[in-house]
Amino acid sequence: MIALTLEQIATIVGGKTFGNSAQVITAPPVFDSRDAVKGSLFLALVGEKSDGHEFISDAQSHGASGFMTTREVNGDGVLVADVLLAVKALAAYVRRQLPDLKVIAITGSSGKTTTKDLLASILSSRAECVSTKASFNNELGAPITLLECTTETKYCILEMGARHQGDIAALCEMAQPDIGVVLRVGTAHLGEFGSVEKIAQTKSELIQALSPDAIAVLGTYDRFTKAMNSLHTGRVIYFGQDSHDDVRAADIEMREARAHFDLVTPAGRDAVGMRLIGAHQISNALAAAAVCTALEIPIEVIASGLSTADLASKWRMQINEVEDLLIINDSYNANPESMKAALDSLVLFAQERGGASWAFLGQMHELGSQSDALHASVAAHAHELGIDHLVSIGTRAFAEGIPAQSSTTLHYCQDIAQALSLVSHCAPGDVVLVKASRSEHFETLSQGLEDSWKELRREDKK
Repeated sequence: MIALTLEQIATIVGGKTFGNSAQVITAPPVFDSRDAVKGSLFLALVGEKSDGHEFISDAQSHGASGFMTTREVNGDGVLVADVLLAVKALAAYVRRQLPDLKVIAITGSSGKTTTKDLLASILSSRAECVSTKASFNNELGAPITLLECTTETKYCILEMGARHQGDIAALCEMAQPDIGVVLRVGTAHLGEFGSVEKIAQTKSELIQALSPDAIAVLGTYDRFTKAMNSLHTGRVIYFGQDSHDDVRAADIEMREARAHFDLVTPAGRDAVGMRLIGAHQISNALAAAAVCTALEIPIEVIASGLSTADLASKWRMQINEVEDLLIINDSYNANPESMKAALDSLVLFAQERGGASWAFLGQMHELGSQSDALHASVAAHAHELGIDHLVSIGTRAFAEGIPAQSSTTLHYCQDIAQALSLVSHCAPGDVVLVKASRSEHFETLSQGLEDSWKELRREDKK
């Protein structure tokens, strides 16, 4: 963060100081007192279950130099009417003070975090780059990420998520992106928005917010995203599987469920061999490549960066080899599109290893009235792929997608504990996929499967 006194911050956000107004803030704001360091500003946010004002002393003990509060406390700080609004105003100010900073905003129904990780891996090799941590992409995460930037930062990558129409527009007003990326429009958060059309309208807020000299980067995987070109008067770069796309993949091969292809851009053609799992990673790689193309980074640097990048975010297609059982932990989140993509990867691994394929799947949330039909569509995809076992945990919604004479065996388990009992039916060489919405906490299932399998193998060796 650029250095600012509490007095300056108060002026910027329309607040008033208490304590020493000359105290200088040099580190980005934090809202977890344990993350406070010398020079940081602690945000006393008030939520449904906690009040940040109660953690002032703890933040101080960790080194916080100032506080942003809605009531006066002991120490040095800035008193405001709304902490969240104030930190957004502060981020907007800092953005205006960094005219040479290139801000890249990414939105889409799926793939945001992986695309961000890939892009950050490439850009960080060129210059100082700040990016959204994990998938901290909301009205608090975006301004805090932006406030990490200093005069030395060349690139800032912001994920932009949305729960309501207008959310992305508000983030763009603050961040003023130089490049806006829409990956694709899908069914994630369908229950929140009501229709895919409304999801598309919300994602398109990013493109509408771009200035004429900014660049729009659009995926061509769905008709809604492609149509957003009409909302921008400046340059548009397309990425996808169409031969007319500006950035595309040619001669695709899957080796050990990892994509190998030739990256094709207006600058030429270069080979990419990805470390990330799944064919669905190709579109994320192309999105990152399209942004780099917009930034005029040489194609050989892009191809090399895509080939060496590992995911920075956990529980996304993580591969754990546990005594001849391969466990794919993709428990971070789930929607119908990502579920089907993960099943595609499961089949590839099982084919290569020669073992049975097991899909331990939990509920996908926020799908609204179409939830049952969308769960069934995932199960139907598993049937079409020939998945050997689909383990439905905590929901029976997958059942309708499995025909009576299917080669896919459907297992229903009430909870994670019951699902773990099925480990005894696995055999060496089998491949297991674990996936559900974040709130299902399937990372505990993945760890439980690993521990249970190890115990079974120890008993077999006695």
